Amino acid sequence: QVQLVESGGGLVQPGGSLRLSCAASGTIFTINRMGWYRQAPGKERELVAVITSGGSTNYVDSVKGRFTISRDNAKNTVYLQMNSLKPEDTDVYYCNIRVGSSLYWGQGTQVTVSS
Repeated sequence: QVQLVESGGGLVQPGGSLRLSCAASGTIFTINRMGWYRQAPGKERELVAVITSGGSTNYVDSVKGRFTISRDNAKNTVYLQMNSLKPEDTDVYYCNIRVGSSLYWGQGTQVTVSS
């Protein structure tokens, strides 16, 4: 069994920054892909950023140049550095990891961008 614990969400003013963390624990041999998604009420969950085991990254167009995904394999942790935040970035953010053929989700952390 794998557990994911997210942290780092909160309230920030437009133009501010936040750093999300997601730590995985449990029976883990190799984490393949790690990613961050976000979801607003009544909307579908959207992929924000993904990083492969080799370090390749991909981002949704709306966050390119503002968000950076990274991972620490020794700690089984994935991060999302969010800069120049906008009100439209307000959502619940979920981390997601793939271990073998299984997908695991974090509990979600609220990010609110408001003045």
